[in-house]
Amino acid sequence: MTTNKETLQHRAALVLSAKRKKRLEAGHPWIFENEAERLDGSAEPGDLVDVLDHRGKFLATGAYNPHSRIRARVVSFQRLVEMDAAFFTERLAACKRYRQRFLGQAGAYRAVYGEADGLPGLIVDKYGDVLVAQFLTYAMDKRKAQVTEALAAVFQPRTIYERSDVGVRELEGLPETKGLLYGEAVRYVQMEENGLKLQVDIEEGQKTGYFFDQRENRAAIAPLMKGWGWRSGIEHKEAELDGGMQVVPVNKNGKPVTFPYWDGATVLECFSHTGSFTLHACHYGAKKVTCLDISEHAIESARRNVELNGFQDRVEFVVADAFQYLREQVAGLAARQARGGLEHVPAGKRPDTSRALETGGRTWDVVILDPPAFAKNRAAVAGACRGYKDINLHALKLVNEGGFLVTASCSYHVRPDLFLETIRQAAQDAGKRLRLVEFRGAGKDHPQILGVDEGHYLKFAIFEVTAL
Repeated sequence: MTTNKETLQHRAALVLSAKRKKRLEAGHPWIFENEAERLDGSAEPGDLVDVLDHRGKFLATGAYNPHSRIRARVVSFQRLVEMDAAFFTERLAACKRYRQRFLGQAGAYRAVYGEADGLPGLIVDKYGDVLVAQFLTYAMDKRKAQVTEALAAVFQPRTIYERSDVGVRELEGLPETKGLLYGEAVRYVQMEENGLKLQVDIEEGQKTGYFFDQRENRAAIAPLMKGWGWRSGIEHKEAELDGGMQVVPVNKNGKPVTFPYWDGATVLECFSHTGSFTLHACHYGAKKVTCLDISEHAIESARRNVELNGFQDRVEFVVADAFQYLREQVAGLAARQARGGLEHVPAGKRPDTSRALETGGRTWDVVILDPPAFAKNRAAVAGACRGYKDINLHALKLVNEGGFLVTASCSYHVRPDLFLETIRQAAQDAGKRLRLVEFRGAGKDHPQILGVDEGHYLKFAIFEVTAL
């Protein structure tokens, strides 16, 4: 029988270049191919190797993959014999304790977040007693059985379902795959977030079915959803109601307002996916919400969630491309504005009012943009910024004066300063002045290792919008 000592003695060593930057010594868990000088010994993809500096000093235990630009991923800064079920059980128990500390009794959250939890390439989302896992690296894929065993021991789930049907696996030399790993087969699961009920499609939904990283950000829109009644001339006054005098909301004609959401915002959510921002907008008092996504499957998911929470009277659903929809609304708005000022235009330059107006022309108190990642790599950054500028430029034109733009980017390669500069340029071109209310990142179940910029991917901002 091979002992632990013999295993370590015969293990291959990945020797790093003397000219590399000392990112590893600062806690960064990735070793790129241009940082590795040679491999002493032999190792198969997914095997553990000792990571040594150019003088032979031990630095870490890494999971090796010669097919990837990331030649090794650190699994421990100590000598580790193997990633077996006991190893995974210990790491997963730490993940569970961390989430319980910061999320309390929440039943749905990101349970494992890859490198940030010391488990590079493993993502696990928890929906009550159902777990959805992604195995994104060769090392994790090779140990799928041990991971599944440990997940079952730590979380005691009813179901563990795999959603490794993502393109990033190709970079590791792995095919896309999905299917049941443990327990009974289920497709739809119900969860709660911030007091709301959501149904998630774990088989066909995007990635693992839901995006937990915006949980706290979705709650941050609460102050935007009320305080709009004054625009319609509504204020609290004493008026006769039900046979007596009461202080109630009264319109400018002196009549009591009975509509319960009279003080609520009108909201447009683009790239809605499961309708999570739409649900929160309604929950916090919005008057009317337009929920838009290009995917009919996404809109059907959003519709189910809206009905599940009883918000169907305040939500309209639109299946459309967000870019095109925003442009159409801006074009319609411009046409209406042009006709509205005809008395100041010389007769020979007036538009032809016999022609029908363009469709569109709607505006909202709050516009929410939560698009997918536009930049998958550095080469795509310029194009991504053009995309972000385009949607934010048009969205800004559709925000009512004094309203709010809620905008996000999950493209890691578009850094926070570049994202904010792109929004600033969009505002300048739109003739708008922006006041930053809040700037946030991912939630507490997506912890970040300081110095590992790759984990700082999500940017979320709330701006107040006024005309220049």
